[in-house]
Amino acid sequence: NLHAPFRIIYSVEARRKICKVLEAFEPDVVHFNNIQYYLTPSMILEVEKYRKQTGRSVKIIYTAHDFQLVCPSHGLFDSQVRICQKCLDGNYVHCLKNKCIKNSRAKSFLGMLDAYFWKWNKAYSCVDQIICCSEFLKSKLDSQTRFQGKTVAIHNFVDAAQNMPVDKEGYVLQLGYLSKEKGTLTVLSVARQMPDVQFVFAGYGPAETEIAQVANARYVGFQTGEDLQMLIRKGALSICASEIYENCPFAVIESQMYGTPVIGARMGGIPELIDVGSTGELFEAGNPQDLQRVLRKMLESPERLKKYADACTMRKTETQESYYEKLMAIYGA
Repeated sequence: NLHAPFRIIYSVEARRKICKVLEAFEPDVVHFNNIQYYLTPSMILEVEKYRKQTGRSVKIIYTAHDFQLVCPSHGLFDSQVRICQKCLDGNYVHCLKNKCIKNSRAKSFLGMLDAYFWKWNKAYSCVDQIICCSEFLKSKLDSQTRFQGKTVAIHNFVDAAQNMPVDKEGYVLQLGYLSKEKGTLTVLSVARQMPDVQFVFAGYGPAETEIAQVANARYVGFQTGEDLQMLIRKGALSICASEIYENCPFAVIESQMYGTPVIGARMGGIPELIDVGSTGELFEAGNPQDLQRVLRKMLESPERLKKYADACTMRKTETQESYYEKLMAIYGA
């Protein structure tokens, strides 16, 4: 929203470009993903204009990856990164009152105006279908009548991995952005209470400093490819401890795919990715005592861990092929 004063410039340029694309390709479907800043919802209006002028039956599809359609700060949290759902009623003045965007009244004011503008000009009413990457995200969009009946939930997909037997090394793993809101400090609090357990952190973020201060915590940096795959495979457990709303975190999907059970926070879309009692367990977000209870329950029974790991490799996840089939159904192909 720092760029909000210039969005009219971006809108003119974006509309000019998409107009040329529409004329050149004559598409049957136009699919948008999280339009913001340089690509604005004005592009939707240009496609709608094209539909009316040509009489062509062009489907407009939108994939939402966050909450920007109902929340000016995009994350359903305030400036202190605390859960906030006040704007779900469509009254975006809450963003300004709480300074939700970077704790800045000016930026929050611009974010509020931006949200009201795209609500009042009804750009999103032209969208035929909105794909949400979780049932949780779908439920939040459905809280506003303008989106009801247009949303469908399809989880993010991953390419299925080959079942590769490896020796588990007994450590507990947290992946991704390492910060307070992602639950890293809660995990570190538990690590201090379980000095006999090795905790491994992979990724990046402001919590790297705190990780270095815990004796049984090891930071391995940002990992990708085969290194990341083996790091996950060898872990006893993976923790997704987010204290803000997640939609469809790949850390959960990939952990289970590689045969590592997940202990997930009961937060956002995380629970719908975990088969409790089979591929993982849940705990109360931000509650180190509850996380420690679940961790001990899992780690103290090697037989249970193996059973969960085996179930993970058998769990059906959204694949590229299944996602494609669902997408084609939405397209009407």
